[in-house]
Amino acid sequence: MAQVLEFKLPDLGEGLTGAEIVRWLVEVGEVVAVDQPVVEVETAKAMVDVPCPYGGVVTARFGEEGAEVPVGAPLITVAVDGPADEDGPPAGERRSATDGSRADGSRAEDARAEGSGNVLVGYGTSAAPARRRRVRPGQPAPSAPVTSPTSVPSTANGRAATATAAAVGRASGAPDRAAEAVDGPVPVISPLVRRLARQNGLDLREMVGSGPEGLILRADVEYALRAAGTQAGKVRTPVAEPHPRVPQAPAPARVREPSQAHAPAVGAPAAPEAVRIPLKGIRGAMADKLSRSRTEIPDATCWVDADATELMRARDAMRRFAEERPRSPAAGGTKISVLALLARICTAGLARFPELNSSVDMAAREVVRHPAVHLGFAAQTERGLVVPVVRDAHTRNAESLTAEFARLTEAARTGTLTPADLTGGTFTLNNYGVFGVDGSTPIINHPEAAMLGVGRIVPKPWVHEGELAVRQVVQLSLTFDHRVCDGGTAGGFLRYVADCVEQPAVLLRTL
Repeated sequence: MAQVLEFKLPDLGEGLTGAEIVRWLVEVGEVVAVDQPVVEVETAKAMVDVPCPYGGVVTARFGEEGAEVPVGAPLITVAVDGPADEDGPPAGERRSATDGSRADGSRAEDARAEGSGNVLVGYGTSAAPARRRRVRPGQPAPSAPVTSPTSVPSTANGRAATATAAAVGRASGAPDRAAEAVDGPVPVISPLVRRLARQNGLDLREMVGSGPEGLILRADVEYALRAAGTQAGKVRTPVAEPHPRVPQAPAPARVREPSQAHAPAVGAPAAPEAVRIPLKGIRGAMADKLSRSRTEIPDATCWVDADATELMRARDAMRRFAEERPRSPAAGGTKISVLALLARICTAGLARFPELNSSVDMAAREVVRHPAVHLGFAAQTERGLVVPVVRDAHTRNAESLTAEFARLTEAARTGTLTPADLTGGTFTLNNYGVFGVDGSTPIINHPEAAMLGVGRIVPKPWVHEGELAVRQVVQLSLTFDHRVCDGGTAGGFLRYVADCVEQPAVLLRTL
């Protein structure tokens, strides 16, 4: 006898409490294999394909695309093949597909089946799959059959005539002499089906569904109501629930219409309406993080203009050398990016000023200095601002940094960054010059202690060697947590970065 298992949204790790459904990968009635991805979700960190640990027929999906689903909420139910449960637990007991516990809180002792073994962060499927008590399709009712004013033909798709007759009897005002409720839970998975039946006064215990193992589907309830309306000569009006359920993740909602007393005159143009956009997904997580940074971190900012002419010449020299002497071992095969050169300068500066590569543990009242530099960089995507992290940036050269920046930027653009790519940073480099601006006072990426901002590199008048000249000038700004260091340390780091930008040969001293 088939079992109907409920698969819930697992804990995707990194303290995430929910996810947004981006795209369903399966349909109701579709056969899925073990570990087959069934839904694509977007968390506050990344896009994730969620695999189902069960193989069978999808009987229900929970949540529309764009809806927010909390961790532990059901995603789908799957009907899987299994042995009949002749001596199963009493009616009303069932186990969850994720925790293996029964409805009354007791643990099931007879778990023998093995799961798929597929593991996302924070959940596994090694425990035995849960089993739900089902109502046998052919189980007869102990009482006399329902009588109705007219006979009701059976349907071609196998929907039970008893359900239709019961609905007809109620709609026509005839006495309800339906069979007594079958012992055990009602074979319904979808809450929409229960709601539709409750609104129209239809007792689901009198129905035998057309789904797998007698599962009652929405089509069964709708057919019974249509048949009842046809036989009784009227259609029952659904009764509105006294307290309508409010969806968890509403679509952008419009402001309420003005009251009748303040309604505009007929023919007058309607006033523009405000649109509310939910803060969710990546944008919502970033909003929370930036708000926390502003609330907790006493930050300060210092900035300096630097002549980047020599840095740009050094980059052009590396490019020309690779083009003119491609077979040279020193030529390399990657075009070095300006961001990679600035990142290399930052890692050298953090080695001299380790106070800025730290975080604050207020619970222990300690400043934690990190031994490795995990360099984050701001990347703007269609889904919002993200900060991918280059691991162990202090051990990488300019070529390695260029390749890693390119890989993470492409992953951010396509939405394939993993939670590991977006966490664990210790210092952030923010190149807002790509937006065509010179300066900024960036917000520190909590719980880090500092962020270096880089403006656009543009030709400007500059005094060079005692004469006025046109040079490539860039503005550098450093925002730092005043709890980890004083202005002297922050100014020293910024001055070192500016000196390396103006004279890249300074880096040769530390190579």
